[in-house]
Amino acid sequence: MNREILKERTKQFALRIIKVVEASPKTVAGRAIANQLIRSGTSVGANYRAACRGRSKAEFNSKLHIVLEEADESLFWLELIIETELLPKNKIQSLLKEATELTAIFAKSYQTAKRNK
Repeated sequence: MNREILKERTKQFALRIIKVVEASPKTVAGRAIANQLIRSGTSVGANYRAACRGRSKAEFNSKLHIVLEEADESLFWLELIIETELLPKNKIQSLLKEATELTAIFAKSYQTAKRNK
């Protein structure tokens, strides 16, 4: 998958995260989880763009690792939303799938980048 496709995919992921956060209940738990999710979910795309602008392989690898961590953290918060029934599972399922796929993509990319260091 090329960089431009991943840039767009991570941007679309961020936009979908924003919609989920807006739909989250305004309870104490809903706000707490939504705040964490908005940070991690939008950070995936922002940090991927920063990685693509890396001035060195070391900088690229460092930023890519942050992307991986943020994608995995987003996955965690989405799982919590489902398990606490803050939102219906059918409203989150496709976003959960995308978070899982992005985490897998960036895990593999990070392994490859580290190996090519």
